[in-house]
Amino acid sequence: MLNRRTSATGVVYYGSRLLDGAGVPHAFSTRLGGVSAPPFDSLNLGNPNGCDTQDPWERVYENYALLQSAIGLGGKDRLWVHQVHGPDVHAVRIGQPFESGGKGDAMTSDDPDRVIAIRVADCVPILMASTDGKLVAAIHAGWRGVVSNVVGATIKQLQERGGSSFVAAIGPCIGFDAFEVGPEVLTEFQSVFEERAPIRRMDDGKGRVDLREGVRMQLIGAGLSDEQIDTTDRCTSRDADEFFSHRRDRGVTGRMAALIAPRAG
Repeated sequence: MLNRRTSATGVVYYGSRLLDGAGVPHAFSTRLGGVSAPPFDSLNLGNPNGCDTQDPWERVYENYALLQSAIGLGGKDRLWVHQVHGPDVHAVRIGQPFESGGKGDAMTSDDPDRVIAIRVADCVPILMASTDGKLVAAIHAGWRGVVSNVVGATIKQLQERGGSSFVAAIGPCIGFDAFEVGPEVLTEFQSVFEERAPIRRMDDGKGRVDLREGVRMQLIGAGLSDEQIDTTDRCTSRDADEFFSHRRDRGVTGRMAALIAPRAG
């Protein structure tokens, strides 16, 4: 189970003992410990799309600096992708340039001098590392990302880059009871997971989807065991004191982030 951590400066985040064991600095952020004003209070790490209400970017960047400093990655370049809810994975390679902003939903990296990061406000953040800590990955998976198996695509790239044994941590996301969807989403999950689909249908044709369980199943399907997977019961929609939630706050809300870098040395 992920554990809640607080830095000396008051930044609150969640960490994984499995990733600690691999020696990789990392964090799943909360909304606590930053400098942003309501409705983005306070550790906001991104702005909502298509919304007139925006957080000044200088505050967002200051919040990133606070979070990176809290996990020992202060001053290191942060790399990111333009998330599009798909299966594309970008590779960060030591000694090679990387241009942030390309379309994709995951990154892998072997460069301990740069941080890779994804942003969430209900979707599932996943952080991974090879057991020796030399390769890491950051993954963003909403329901479309789960259906397209961005997790499996990321693990395939990690294996192609020389990784063989991995640990993974599934961060806070919208919980099963809070994630109501239409019948078309249920059908998509049924087509991917068949009789094991992590869904619950309701009498009106709608239903609920367990995104976290879907991700866990895909990690297991890619060769990890339950002992290699860390998770949490925190729900971004329910636990408003700790997390932003796009669905709960009707789009006018901030973003959390999941950050990771390979071990140094």
